[in-house]
Amino acid sequence: MASMSETNGREISNNTPLAGKVALITGGTRGIGRAIAIKLASIGSAVAICGRDEAKLAAAERELLALGVPAIALRADVTAQSDVTKLVEKVEFALGPVSILVNNAGMGLFGPVHEKTEAEWDQLMDTNVKSVFLVSRAVIPGMIERGGGDIITISSLAGKSVFAGGGVYCASKWAVQGLSGCMAEELREHGIRVSTVCPGSVATEFAGRGPKDSTKVLKPEDVAHAVAMIAMQGPQSFVSEVHLRPPRRG
Repeated sequence: MASMSETNGREISNNTPLAGKVALITGGTRGIGRAIAIKLASIGSAVAICGRDEAKLAAAERELLALGVPAIALRADVTAQSDVTKLVEKVEFALGPVSILVNNAGMGLFGPVHEKTEAEWDQLMDTNVKSVFLVSRAVIPGMIERGGGDIITISSLAGKSVFAGGGVYCASKWAVQGLSGCMAEELREHGIRVSTVCPGSVATEFAGRGPKDSTKVLKPEDVAHAVAMIAMQGPQSFVSEVHLRPPRRG
């Protein structure tokens, strides 16, 4: 587990829009999660990330601290309730109550449904859906008590459409869309906004369906920009869903 760390001493500018906020990003050591963590830290939020790779956690924590905000990187399996409970407790002890949760942890699995195993199905559903349920459930009571918060889940355009070879993956993202939509209706009266960001193909290490033309895919920073936009929206607005596509078709 990466050690808990404090800010490197630089003052956070008063004009940073997320100053005073605490963001927790799951799967935050690389790709989209890393870009989101850096973006939110750059606009003033204290940032906690989690993952499973000790070396990547330590490197990411150093990078975040260099931005001058309080940051912490913790090892956790977000598909296990005991890990999630400990994760949220440690984050809130070190940084304060979680005001922004970004459910980013996810994996890809593609190919004909009849060629997939039960173990593959369980792994994908646990990573892409169960983790959203567990981590959201862990932070919601505190958000209700405080009267507000943002829960932002990185979904996919695969949660809005279908394609050959995408049966198991699409099922997970359609489930995420349904779960998030229902939580949004349940929590909006408590001042809690639940949103999804649905990107198309993104240029990351994510296990996808093969290499694509780099000019026809999104960058992790594009997704991070959308998350920051949601986190910075005014108190009277509620952006429930964002679709992101590259300008050119892949």
